[in-house]
Amino acid sequence: MNLNTIFALIPSVEVLDPNTDFSILWVLLSGILVFFMQAGFTLVEAGFTKSSNAVNISMKNILDISVGTLSFWLIGYGLMYGGSSNGFIITEFSDLFFNPGAGAEDVFFQTVFCATAATIVSGAIAGRTKYSTYALFTIVMTAIIYPIAGGWEWNSGWLNADWMPTEFIDFAGSSIVHSVGGWAALVGAWMVGPRIGKYVNGKAVTLPGSNLLLGTLGVFILWLGWFGFNGGSQLAWGGDDSVAASMVVFVTNISAAAGAVGALLITWFKFGKPNLSMTLNGIIAGLVAITAGCGNMTPGGAFFAGLVGGVLVVYSIEFIEKVLKIDDAVGAASAHGVVGAWGTLVIGLWGVDGDSGIGLFNGGGGAQLGAQAIGVLAYGAWATITSFIVFYVLKTTLGLRVSKEEEENLDIAEHGEIGFAGKRTRE
Repeated sequence: MNLNTIFALIPSVEVLDPNTDFSILWVLLSGILVFFMQAGFTLVEAGFTKSSNAVNISMKNILDISVGTLSFWLIGYGLMYGGSSNGFIITEFSDLFFNPGAGAEDVFFQTVFCATAATIVSGAIAGRTKYSTYALFTIVMTAIIYPIAGGWEWNSGWLNADWMPTEFIDFAGSSIVHSVGGWAALVGAWMVGPRIGKYVNGKAVTLPGSNLLLGTLGVFILWLGWFGFNGGSQLAWGGDDSVAASMVVFVTNISAAAGAVGALLITWFKFGKPNLSMTLNGIIAGLVAITAGCGNMTPGGAFFAGLVGGVLVVYSIEFIEKVLKIDDAVGAASAHGVVGAWGTLVIGLWGVDGDSGIGLFNGGGGAQLGAQAIGVLAYGAWATITSFIVFYVLKTTLGLRVSKEEEENLDIAEHGEIGFAGKRTRE
Protein backbone atom coordinates (compact mmCIF):
# COMPACT_ATOMS: atom_id res chain seq x y z
CA MET A 1 0.00 0.00 0.00
CA ASN A 2 1.52 3.29 -1.08
CA LEU A 3 1.31 6.64 0.73
CA ASN A 4 -1.37 8.01 -1.56
CA THR A 5 -3.62 5.13 -0.67
CA ILE A 6 -2.99 5.65 3.04
CA PHE A 7 -3.75 9.41 2.84
CA ALA A 8 -6.90 8.66 0.89
CA LEU A 9 -8.21 6.65 3.84
CA ILE A 10 -7.76 9.55 6.27
CA PRO A 11 -10.93 11.71 6.60
CA SER A 12 -10.45 15.19 5.23
CA VAL A 13 -10.42 17.97 7.81
CA GLU A 14 -11.12 21.60 6.97
CA VAL A 15 -8.29 23.77 8.23
CA LEU A 16 -9.37 27.25 9.24
CA ASP A 17 -7.24 30.25 8.47
CA PRO A 18 -5.85 31.38 11.84
CA ASN A 19 -5.62 34.96 10.57
CA THR A 20 -9.39 35.00 10.11
CA ASP A 21 -9.95 33.94 13.72
CA PHE A 22 -7.44 36.46 15.01
CA SER A 23 -9.02 39.21 12.90
CA ILE A 24 -12.43 38.49 14.38
CA LEU A 25 -10.93 38.48 17.88
CA TRP A 26 -9.07 41.74 17.24
CA VAL A 27 -12.20 43.52 16.00
CA LEU A 28 -14.26 42.18 18.92
CA LEU A 29 -11.71 43.21 21.55
CA SER A 30 -11.31 46.61 19.91
CA GLY A 31 -15.08 47.07 19.92
CA ILE A 32 -15.17 46.19 23.62
CA LEU A 33 -12.56 48.90 24.28
CA VAL A 34 -14.65 51.42 22.32
CA PHE A 35 -17.72 50.36 24.32
CA PHE A 36 -15.78 51.13 27.51
CA MET A 37 -15.24 54.67 26.19
CA GLN A 38 -18.88 55.29 27.07
CA ALA A 39 -17.85 55.18 30.72
CA GLY A 40 -15.11 57.68 29.94
CA PHE A 41 -17.52 60.11 28.30
CA THR A 42 -19.87 59.77 31.29
CA LEU A 43 -17.13 60.64 33.77
CA VAL A 44 -15.83 63.55 31.69
CA GLU A 45 -19.27 65.08 31.32
CA ALA A 46 -20.16 64.55 34.98
CA GLY A 47 -16.84 65.86 36.24
CA PHE A 48 -16.94 68.99 34.07
CA THR A 49 -20.46 70.04 35.15
CA LYS A 50 -22.53 70.47 38.33
CA SER A 51 -23.02 67.54 40.65
CA SER A 52 -26.79 68.02 40.40
CA ASN A 53 -26.55 66.85 36.77
CA ALA A 54 -24.90 63.50 37.50
CA VAL A 55 -28.00 61.32 37.18
CA ASN A 56 -29.13 63.10 34.01
CA ILE A 57 -25.69 62.69 32.46
CA SER A 58 -25.56 59.01 33.39
CA MET A 59 -29.01 58.45 31.91
CA LYS A 60 -28.06 60.20 28.66
CA ASN A 61 -24.97 58.06 28.21
CA ILE A 62 -26.91 54.89 28.98
CA LEU A 63 -29.44 56.01 26.39
CA ASP A 64 -26.73 56.67 23.80
CA ILE A 65 -25.39 53.13 23.92
CA SER A 66 -28.69 51.28 24.45
CA VAL A 67 -31.01 53.18 22.12
CA GLY A 68 -28.12 53.79 19.73
CA THR A 69 -27.42 50.04 19.58
CA LEU A 70 -31.02 49.22 18.70
CA SER A 71 -31.57 51.98 16.15
CA PHE A 72 -28.25 51.27 14.42
CA TRP A 73 -29.00 47.52 14.37
CA LEU A 74 -32.48 48.12 12.98
CA ILE A 75 -31.74 50.82 10.39
CA GLY A 76 -28.37 52.53 10.74
CA TYR A 77 -26.02 49.73 9.73
CA GLY A 78 -28.06 48.90 6.64
CA LEU A 79 -28.30 52.57 5.69
CA MET A 80 -24.53 52.88 6.08
CA TYR A 81 -23.38 49.62 4.46
CA GLY A 82 -26.22 48.62 2.15
CA GLY A 83 -24.95 46.97 -1.01
CA SER A 84 -26.94 49.09 -3.45
CA SER A 85 -25.97 52.75 -3.29
CA ASN A 86 -25.79 55.80 -5.54
CA GLY A 87 -22.76 56.99 -3.59
CA PHE A 88 -24.83 59.22 -1.35
CA ILE A 89 -27.49 56.90 0.07
CA ILE A 90 -28.60 53.30 -0.40
CA THR A 91 -31.16 52.74 -3.12
CA GLU A 92 -32.35 49.19 -2.39
CA PHE A 93 -34.99 48.95 0.36
CA SER A 94 -34.08 45.33 1.09
CA ASP A 95 -30.61 46.48 2.19
CA LEU A 96 -32.05 48.62 4.98
CA PHE A 97 -33.50 46.71 7.93
CA PHE A 98 -31.47 44.34 10.14
CA ASN A 99 -28.64 44.16 7.63
CA PRO A 100 -26.29 41.34 8.74
CA GLY A 101 -23.32 43.07 7.15
CA ALA A 102 -19.91 41.43 7.09
CA GLY A 103 -20.55 39.51 10.29
CA ALA A 104 -21.56 40.02 13.90
CA GLU A 105 -18.15 41.35 14.91
CA ASP A 106 -18.31 44.08 12.27
CA VAL A 107 -21.87 45.11 13.16
CA PHE A 108 -20.87 45.31 16.83
CA PHE A 109 -17.73 47.33 16.08
CA GLN A 110 -19.61 49.80 13.90
CA THR A 111 -22.37 50.09 16.52
CA VAL A 112 -20.07 51.37 19.25
CA PHE A 113 -18.65 53.90 16.79
CA CYS A 114 -22.16 55.15 16.14
CA ALA A 115 -22.87 55.55 19.86
CA THR A 116 -19.71 57.64 20.21
CA ALA A 117 -20.97 60.16 17.65
CA ALA A 118 -24.20 60.57 19.62
CA THR A 119 -22.44 60.89 22.98
CA ILE A 120 -20.38 63.86 21.78
CA VAL A 121 -23.58 65.90 21.58
CA SER A 122 -24.53 65.03 25.14
CA GLY A 123 -21.59 66.86 26.70
CA ALA A 124 -22.12 70.15 24.88
CA ILE A 125 -25.75 70.53 25.96
CA ALA A 126 -25.32 69.21 29.50
CA GLY A 127 -27.17 70.72 32.40
CA ARG A 128 -30.25 72.26 30.76
CA THR A 129 -31.75 69.93 28.14
CA LYS A 130 -34.96 67.89 28.32
CA TYR A 131 -34.23 64.20 28.48
CA SER A 132 -37.12 63.30 26.20
CA THR A 133 -36.01 65.56 23.38
CA TYR A 134 -32.42 64.42 23.74
CA ALA A 135 -33.62 60.83 23.39
CA LEU A 136 -35.40 61.65 20.13
CA PHE A 137 -32.33 63.40 18.75
CA THR A 138 -30.19 60.37 19.63
CA ILE A 139 -32.51 58.10 17.65
CA VAL A 140 -32.25 60.31 14.55
CA MET A 141 -28.48 60.69 14.95
CA THR A 142 -27.79 56.96 15.25
CA ALA A 143 -30.38 55.78 12.73
CA ILE A 144 -29.94 58.39 9.98
CA ILE A 145 -27.47 61.28 10.33
CA TYR A 146 -24.34 59.33 11.24
CA PRO A 147 -24.99 56.24 9.05
CA ILE A 148 -25.50 58.26 5.87
CA ALA A 149 -22.32 60.23 6.60
CA GLY A 150 -20.35 57.05 7.20
CA GLY A 151 -21.46 55.48 3.94
CA TRP A 152 -19.95 58.34 1.92
CA GLU A 153 -16.48 57.08 2.77
CA TRP A 154 -16.60 53.63 4.35
CA ASN A 155 -19.05 52.12 1.87
CA SER A 156 -17.27 53.33 -1.27
CA GLY A 157 -19.47 56.42 -1.44
CA TRP A 158 -19.14 59.62 -3.43
CA LEU A 159 -16.01 60.77 -1.57
CA ASN A 160 -14.17 58.04 -3.47
CA ALA A 161 -15.67 58.95 -6.87
CA ASP A 162 -13.52 59.36 -9.97
CA TRP A 163 -14.18 63.11 -10.16
CA MET A 164 -12.52 63.70 -6.77
CA PRO A 165 -8.90 65.00 -6.85
CA THR A 166 -7.98 61.68 -5.24
CA GLU A 167 -9.60 59.33 -2.75
CA PHE A 168 -10.66 60.95 0.51
CA ILE A 169 -9.08 59.36 3.61
CA ASP A 170 -10.67 59.06 7.04
CA PHE A 171 -9.24 55.88 8.50
CA ALA A 172 -11.10 55.80 11.82
CA GLY A 173 -13.40 58.81 11.76
CA SER A 174 -11.97 62.26 12.60
CA SER A 175 -14.69 63.65 10.33
CA ILE A 176 -17.18 60.80 10.08
CA VAL A 177 -17.51 60.27 13.84
CA HIS A 178 -15.99 63.24 15.62
CA SER A 179 -16.69 66.18 13.33
CA VAL A 180 -20.22 65.00 12.67
CA GLY A 181 -20.79 64.70 16.41
CA GLY A 182 -18.91 67.94 17.14
CA TRP A 183 -20.81 70.12 14.66
CA ALA A 184 -24.11 68.65 15.84
CA ALA A 185 -23.02 69.46 19.40
CA LEU A 186 -22.30 73.08 18.44
CA VAL A 187 -25.72 73.48 16.84
CA GLY A 188 -27.41 71.89 19.85
CA ALA A 189 -25.56 74.10 22.35
CA TRP A 190 -26.46 77.21 20.34
CA MET A 191 -30.14 76.30 20.07
CA VAL A 192 -30.66 75.23 23.67
CA GLY A 193 -28.93 78.37 24.98
CA PRO A 194 -26.38 78.89 27.76
CA ARG A 195 -26.63 77.53 31.28
CA ILE A 196 -27.91 79.85 34.00
CA GLY A 197 -25.09 82.11 35.16
CA LYS A 198 -22.79 81.40 32.23
CA TYR A 199 -22.94 84.97 30.91
CA VAL A 200 -23.08 88.02 33.16
CA ASN A 201 -23.38 91.40 31.45
CA GLY A 202 -22.40 89.72 28.20
CA LYS A 203 -19.15 88.26 29.58
CA ALA A 204 -18.49 84.55 29.92
CA VAL A 205 -18.17 83.26 33.47
CA THR A 206 -16.32 80.07 34.33
CA LEU A 207 -18.68 77.50 35.80
CA PRO A 208 -16.38 75.10 37.66
CA GLY A 209 -16.89 71.39 37.29
CA SER A 210 -18.00 69.36 40.25
CA ASN A 211 -15.14 66.86 40.17
CA LEU A 212 -12.14 67.22 37.86
CA LEU A 213 -10.71 64.02 39.33
CA LEU A 214 -13.63 62.14 37.75
CA GLY A 215 -13.03 64.07 34.55
CA THR A 216 -9.37 63.05 34.58
CA LEU A 217 -10.25 59.39 35.11
CA GLY A 218 -12.73 59.67 32.25
CA VAL A 219 -10.07 61.02 29.89
CA PHE A 220 -7.68 58.20 30.79
CA ILE A 221 -10.46 55.72 29.98
CA LEU A 222 -10.99 57.46 26.65
CA TRP A 223 -7.25 57.31 25.95
CA LEU A 224 -7.27 53.57 26.60
CA GLY A 225 -10.41 52.99 24.56
CA TRP A 226 -9.00 54.94 21.62
CA PHE A 227 -6.42 52.21 21.03
CA GLY A 228 -9.37 50.02 20.08
CA PHE A 229 -11.11 52.85 18.25
CA ASN A 230 -8.18 53.44 15.90
CA GLY A 231 -6.38 50.09 16.05
CA GLY A 232 -9.54 48.10 15.49
CA SER A 233 -10.28 50.12 12.36
CA GLN A 234 -7.60 48.07 10.63
CA LEU A 235 -10.37 45.43 10.72
CA ALA A 236 -7.89 42.57 10.45
CA TRP A 237 -5.00 40.92 12.26
CA GLY A 238 -2.23 38.81 10.85
CA GLY A 239 0.85 39.44 8.75
CA ASP A 240 0.98 42.95 7.34
CA ASP A 241 -2.29 43.82 9.08
CA SER A 242 -0.71 43.13 12.48
CA VAL A 243 2.19 45.43 11.66
CA ALA A 244 -0.18 48.14 10.41
CA ALA A 245 -2.50 47.90 13.43
CA SER A 246 0.48 48.10 15.79
CA MET A 247 1.68 51.28 14.09
CA VAL A 248 -1.84 52.73 14.31
CA VAL A 249 -1.87 52.18 18.08
CA PHE A 250 1.64 53.61 18.40
CA VAL A 251 0.95 56.85 16.52
CA THR A 252 -2.35 57.23 18.38
CA ASN A 253 -0.47 57.27 21.68
CA ILE A 254 2.12 59.73 20.32
CA SER A 255 -0.58 62.15 19.15
CA ALA A 256 -2.51 61.99 22.44
CA ALA A 257 0.63 62.75 24.42
CA ALA A 258 1.51 65.63 22.09
CA GLY A 259 -2.01 67.03 22.43
CA ALA A 260 -1.66 67.02 26.22
CA VAL A 261 1.70 68.81 26.03
CA GLY A 262 0.40 71.35 23.51
CA ALA A 263 -2.58 72.33 25.67
CA LEU A 264 -0.49 72.28 28.85
CA LEU A 265 2.15 74.60 27.46
CA ILE A 266 -0.22 77.05 25.80
CA THR A 267 -2.35 77.44 28.94
CA TRP A 268 0.76 77.84 31.06
CA PHE A 269 1.87 80.61 28.70
CA LYS A 270 -1.55 82.29 28.38
CA PHE A 271 -2.82 82.02 31.94
CA GLY A 272 0.41 81.75 33.94
CA LYS A 273 -0.52 78.29 35.19
CA PRO A 274 -1.00 74.92 33.50
CA ASN A 275 -4.77 74.30 33.32
CA LEU A 276 -6.13 70.81 34.04
CA SER A 277 -9.45 71.00 32.19
CA MET A 278 -7.77 72.43 29.08
CA THR A 279 -5.02 69.81 29.25
CA LEU A 280 -7.64 67.07 29.44
CA ASN A 281 -9.30 68.53 26.36
CA GLY A 282 -5.83 68.63 24.80
CA ILE A 283 -5.51 64.87 25.25
CA ILE A 284 -8.89 64.33 23.57
CA ALA A 285 -7.85 66.75 20.82
CA GLY A 286 -4.65 64.80 20.22
CA LEU A 287 -6.65 61.59 19.93
CA VAL A 288 -9.17 63.14 17.54
CA ALA A 289 -6.37 64.75 15.49
CA ILE A 290 -4.83 61.38 14.63
CA THR A 291 -8.02 59.40 14.11
CA ALA A 292 -8.39 60.12 10.38
CA GLY A 293 -4.72 59.73 9.57
CA CYS A 294 -3.60 57.00 11.97
CA GLY A 295 -3.09 54.65 9.00
CA ASN A 296 -1.30 57.32 6.97
CA MET A 297 1.01 59.05 9.43
CA THR A 298 4.57 58.65 10.61
CA PRO A 299 5.30 58.98 14.34
CA GLY A 300 6.76 62.45 13.67
CA GLY A 301 3.68 63.44 11.70
CA ALA A 302 1.46 62.18 14.52
CA PHE A 303 3.42 64.26 17.02
CA PHE A 304 2.84 67.49 15.12
CA ALA A 305 -0.80 66.61 14.37
CA GLY A 306 -1.49 66.12 18.08
CA LEU A 307 0.58 69.12 19.19
CA VAL A 308 -1.32 71.48 16.88
CA GLY A 309 -4.58 69.86 17.94
CA GLY A 310 -3.79 70.51 21.61
CA VAL A 311 -3.07 74.19 20.95
CA LEU A 312 -6.04 74.55 18.60
CA VAL A 313 -8.55 73.21 21.11
CA VAL A 314 -7.62 75.88 23.67
CA TYR A 315 -8.16 78.76 21.26
CA SER A 316 -11.28 77.17 19.82
CA ILE A 317 -12.93 76.76 23.23
CA GLU A 318 -12.22 80.40 24.03
CA PHE A 319 -13.54 81.57 20.63
CA ILE A 320 -16.79 79.62 20.86
CA GLU A 321 -17.36 80.68 24.46
CA LYS A 322 -16.32 84.36 24.30
CA VAL A 323 -16.87 85.42 20.68
CA LEU A 324 -19.73 83.22 19.49
CA LYS A 325 -21.16 83.17 23.04
CA ILE A 326 -22.19 79.56 22.76
CA ASP A 327 -22.06 77.59 25.99
CA ASP A 328 -20.47 74.22 25.27
CA ALA A 329 -20.29 72.66 28.72
CA VAL A 330 -17.34 70.33 28.03
CA GLY A 331 -15.70 71.81 24.93
CA ALA A 332 -17.07 69.03 22.71
CA ALA A 333 -17.49 71.17 19.59
CA SER A 334 -13.86 72.24 19.80
CA ALA A 335 -12.25 68.92 20.73
CA HIS A 336 -14.30 66.87 18.27
CA GLY A 337 -15.64 69.26 15.62
CA VAL A 338 -12.82 71.76 15.09
CA VAL A 339 -9.98 69.34 15.81
CA GLY A 340 -11.77 66.62 13.84
CA ALA A 341 -11.56 68.92 10.81
CA TRP A 342 -7.87 69.55 11.53
CA GLY A 343 -7.17 65.82 11.87
CA THR A 344 -8.77 65.23 8.48
CA LEU A 345 -6.90 68.05 6.74
CA VAL A 346 -3.49 67.17 8.16
CA ILE A 347 -3.37 64.06 5.96
CA GLY A 348 -3.21 66.40 3.00
CA LEU A 349 -0.29 68.27 4.58
CA TRP A 350 2.13 65.49 5.55
CA GLY A 351 0.29 62.18 5.26
CA VAL A 352 2.01 59.10 3.82
CA ASP A 353 1.01 56.01 1.88
CA GLY A 354 3.58 53.42 2.83
CA ASP A 355 6.94 55.00 2.07
CA SER A 356 5.50 57.67 -0.24
CA GLY A 357 4.46 61.15 0.83
CA ILE A 358 0.94 62.15 -0.19
CA GLY A 359 0.83 65.54 1.52
CA LEU A 360 1.54 69.04 0.33
CA PHE A 361 4.68 69.33 2.46
CA ASN A 362 6.25 65.95 1.74
CA GLY A 363 6.16 65.74 -2.03
CA GLY A 364 2.64 64.54 -2.64
CA GLY A 365 1.25 67.72 -4.20
CA GLY A 366 -2.11 69.28 -3.43
CA ALA A 367 -4.52 66.57 -4.61
CA GLN A 368 -4.84 64.86 -1.22
CA LEU A 369 -5.33 68.18 0.57
CA GLY A 370 -8.05 69.05 -1.91
CA ALA A 371 -9.85 65.77 -1.32
CA GLN A 372 -9.56 66.17 2.46
CA ALA A 373 -10.93 69.72 2.29
CA ILE A 374 -13.94 68.56 0.26
CA GLY A 375 -14.65 65.89 2.87
CA VAL A 376 -14.30 68.33 5.77
CA LEU A 377 -16.73 70.78 4.16
CA ALA A 378 -19.19 68.03 3.23
CA TYR A 379 -19.32 66.52 6.71
CA GLY A 380 -19.50 69.94 8.35
CA ALA A 381 -22.42 71.00 6.14
CA TRP A 382 -24.23 67.67 6.53
CA ALA A 383 -23.99 67.58 10.33
CA THR A 384 -24.84 71.27 10.75
CA ILE A 385 -27.87 71.26 8.45
CA THR A 386 -29.39 67.96 9.56
CA SER A 387 -28.89 68.59 13.27
CA PHE A 388 -30.35 72.09 12.91
CA ILE A 389 -33.47 70.66 11.28
CA VAL A 390 -33.92 68.04 13.99
CA PHE A 391 -33.24 70.41 16.88
CA TYR A 392 -35.51 73.06 15.35
CA VAL A 393 -38.39 70.62 15.01
CA LEU A 394 -37.87 69.44 18.59
CA LYS A 395 -37.62 73.00 19.89
CA THR A 396 -40.81 74.15 18.21
CA THR A 397 -42.80 71.08 19.26
CA LEU A 398 -41.66 69.46 22.49
CA GLY A 399 -39.13 72.09 23.53
CA LEU A 400 -35.40 71.64 24.10
CA ARG A 401 -34.85 73.24 27.46
CA VAL A 402 -36.13 72.62 30.95
CA SER A 403 -37.51 75.50 33.01
CA LYS A 404 -35.28 77.70 35.16
CA GLU A 405 -36.54 75.99 38.30
CA GLU A 406 -35.88 72.54 36.86
CA GLU A 407 -32.40 73.51 35.73
CA GLU A 408 -31.42 74.31 39.32
CA ASN A 409 -31.64 70.62 40.11
CA LEU A 410 -31.95 68.72 36.86
CA ASP A 411 -31.62 65.28 38.43
CA ILE A 412 -34.65 65.73 40.63
CA ALA A 413 -36.70 67.45 37.93
CA GLU A 414 -36.00 64.94 35.16
CA HIS A 415 -35.42 61.70 37.06
CA GLY A 416 -36.63 62.09 40.62
CA GLU A 417 -33.34 61.09 42.22
CA ILE A 418 -29.90 62.45 43.00
CA GLY A 419 -26.47 61.16 42.16
CA PHE A 420 -24.85 61.83 45.52
CA ALA A 421 -26.16 61.36 49.04
CA GLY A 422 -26.61 64.55 51.05
CA LYS A 423 -28.18 67.85 50.08
CA ARG A 424 -30.93 67.61 47.48
CA THR A 425 -29.96 70.98 46.06
CA ARG A 426 -26.33 71.32 45.14
CA GLU A 427 -24.10 74.09 43.92
